[in-house]
Amino acid sequence: MPRPIAVDLFAGAGGMTLGFEEAGFDVLAAVEIDPIHCAAHEYNFPHCTVFCGDISQISGQAIRDNSPIKNQPIDVIFGGPPCQGFSLIGKRSLEDPRNALVFHFIRLVRELQPKYFVIENVKGMAIGKHQNFIAEVIDKFDSCGYEVEPQYRVLDAAFYGVPQKRERLFLLGSDRDLPLPNYPEPITYPPNKKRLKKYQHLPETPTVWDAIADLPKIENYPQLRDRDWVRAKLGAPSPYAAILRGEIVPDDDFSYRRNCDRALLTCSLRTAHTQKSIARFRNTLPGKTEPVSRFRKLDKQGLCNTLRAGTPTSRGAFTSPRPIHPELPRCITVREAARLHSYPDWFRFHGTKWHGFRQVGNSVPPLLAKAIAAEIIQRLGVSPVKPDCTINCGNDRLLYFDMTAAAAYYKVDRHIIKPRRRGLGSRELGD
Repeated sequence: MPRPIAVDLFAGAGGMTLGFEEAGFDVLAAVEIDPIHCAAHEYNFPHCTVFCGDISQISGQAIRDNSPIKNQPIDVIFGGPPCQGFSLIGKRSLEDPRNALVFHFIRLVRELQPKYFVIENVKGMAIGKHQNFIAEVIDKFDSCGYEVEPQYRVLDAAFYGVPQKRERLFLLGSDRDLPLPNYPEPITYPPNKKRLKKYQHLPETPTVWDAIADLPKIENYPQLRDRDWVRAKLGAPSPYAAILRGEIVPDDDFSYRRNCDRALLTCSLRTAHTQKSIARFRNTLPGKTEPVSRFRKLDKQGLCNTLRAGTPTSRGAFTSPRPIHPELPRCITVREAARLHSYPDWFRFHGTKWHGFRQVGNSVPPLLAKAIAAEIIQRLGVSPVKPDCTINCGNDRLLYFDMTAAAAYYKVDRHIIKPRRRGLGSRELGD
C-alpha cells in the first residue's frame, strides 16, 4: 500500500520531515534556501528531492515535475515560514514585503492542492496584534478553498515526549471538503509540574539525564578537538535513549530504517572554553543561569530550556546561548542538543558547532511533528505502513561543505544567504 505524500517547505535540516516520516508519510520534496541546510537534509533524506532556492522563485509545477511526486495527489504540505512585518493602521500585514514568505506558502498550497497543511511559528504569533495577521492568513486560505482550525493552539514539545520546554504555534488546515485535523493530545507530562486530574495517567516526559547520560564523556577523546566524530562506547541507555540509538523501535515509528554504525559518535566537536569560563560553569548551580555568559546550566532531573538557533548571517551570525552540561563544566555538544530535541543518533548535522546548533535550534522537534502528523494520518483514514527497506544516508561530504562549496553543489549564488560579517558570532560568549 503506498504511503501518503508530503512536501516540506522551509525545511531546514529536516526536523518536521523526520516527524512526518515517522508518522507514516513519504516526504518526497523539500524546499530550503540555505545550501548548508539543504546539504544536511539531503544527507539524512536521500530519497527526498531537495529544492535549494528562494521559495518565491519556485512553482508548484516545478516541485511536481522535478520530484517523484509528478501527478500524484499530495496529502499534506507543512513548514514554518518566517513572519516579520505587522500591520500599521490602514495596512494589511500580508502586503508587507517582510511577510512575502507566508504569502508564498499560501501560493504553493493553492498550486499544489494538498488535502491538508500545517504552519509552524513562534508562540508570540498567537497573541496581541499578531492575531490580526493570523486572521488575514485564515482569510487568504479561505479564498483558496481551504479551512483553518479557528481555535489555533500553541503546543509545548515537553508534552509530546521531548525533554525540552519548547512552545510553538501551529495552524492546521484542510481542503474545505475534508474534516479538519485535531490537535494532538499530550502523550507525556513534564517532571516537577503539578498535574491536572485528566493527565494523571500520562507517563513522565524524559528528563535531561534520560536523554544524555549514556553518551560518552567527550573529554576522553582528544580527536574531538579537530573533528566531530569518533568511535566510542556508549553507556547503559534509558528507554528514551535506547529509542534514539535504534535499539528499540516503537510500534508507532513508521520511518525508514537507516544503515548506520552505532559505534560512531557523531556531531560531538569539543569547545575550547577558557579556564575562566570553566570555573564559572563549574560554580553555577543546576537550573541556574551563569551570569556572565547567560548560559543556563541544565538540571539532570528537569527539562532543557528552549534550544535556540542564534541569528542568521544577515543579522551578524551571533551564537545563541548554549546550555551548560549538568555534570561537566562545558557547553553541551550538538549531539547532546540533538538528543534533547528528540533526534535519533543516525541523524547528522553540519560538522561545525555553529551550523550544527543552528540546524537543531531552528527545527521542530521530530516527536512533536510526529504527533501532529499522526492526527493528519488519522483524518486521511490511512493505516500507516512500516517500510520493508533500509536506506543509506548520503555522502559524508555533504556535512562539511562551507557556504561556497554548498552553493556550488546546488548551483545557486553563494550569497543567496547574506555573508557572515567578520568578527561577529565567532567568539565564545562569556569569554
